[in-house]
Amino acid sequence: MLFDRRVLLALASAAAASPAVAEPPDPTEVVPLWPGPPPGAPVPPPHEMVVDRVETSGFQDRYVTGVGRPLMTVFRPKSPTGAAALVVPGGGYVRVVIDKEGFEIARRLNAAGVTAFVLRYRLPPEGWANPGAVPLQDGQRAVRLIRSRARDYGVDPRRVAVIGCSAGGHLAATLATDHALAAYEANDAADRQSARPDLTALLYPVIDMAAPFAHAGSRTALLGPAPTAAEEAAHSPHRRVTPETPPTFLAHAADDPAVPVENSLQLLAGLRAAKVPAEAHIFEEGGHGFGIRLAHGKPAEAWPDLFLAWAGRRGWPGG
Repeated sequence: MLFDRRVLLALASAAAASPAVAEPPDPTEVVPLWPGPPPGAPVPPPHEMVVDRVETSGFQDRYVTGVGRPLMTVFRPKSPTGAAALVVPGGGYVRVVIDKEGFEIARRLNAAGVTAFVLRYRLPPEGWANPGAVPLQDGQRAVRLIRSRARDYGVDPRRVAVIGCSAGGHLAATLATDHALAAYEANDAADRQSARPDLTALLYPVIDMAAPFAHAGSRTALLGPAPTAAEEAAHSPHRRVTPETPPTFLAHAADDPAVPVENSLQLLAGLRAAKVPAEAHIFEEGGHGFGIRLAHGKPAEAWPDLFLAWAGRRGWPGG
């Protein structure tokens, strides 16, 4: 069939005007982390704002600031295996990137039978007392809540992984190394549960808080503009690895322009020194913040299958 120029222009115009493919609806099941105000809450608490960068990203790409009510969004799989994962998005500790490093990863895990919990954690610069402890407090509380309600979620409390991206990778790594640290006073029976992840997966994680490999924005947000060397060391997970640190999977792109690949390499060295089981994949291409969607067509696209294969050898997700 032949089309003249006017028909082709009309078809092009209609295609441009047609709506983009609809994103899946957000789950409605959310779990507040704390029974009352979180530890060290300012008065008034931060005012939550959700921003969608769809006009610049070309897809639903939301981030959250002003997190006064930290929570988990629950993604339940159709065919659960009993495995659970706390998914910790990045955002430089100044925002929480909930779609590309949260909900999209949760849906990929659901396809493998994993019940996923996307963490919306508090941001240190937003007026909290002891801001450097705020992310770890929320991370510890989240893992403990998952374990304390394991029967309700249909998960095995001995198969709880934590997956973190970028600054969320820093939080996940800190959970792995400092899970036994008393970051807050106990609230209820849930806080008698262990906060130690059974497995950890870190995607292009912020690890080192010292120059030259620190991500400057994350360091400033977490520790302020002029942290001491002792503060940097206390918040650099590669310096805090012990034999109790859980098995860890690392994925990083060598061309990452934001968080140097040395962050993952230093953590790998610390894990090996402590004889903690670890697997690392350094991709030639992938950039930063690739998550699921932005890894398409790049070597880093392989990371979910590589992670699930590695975790499967350790009995997670199982089935």
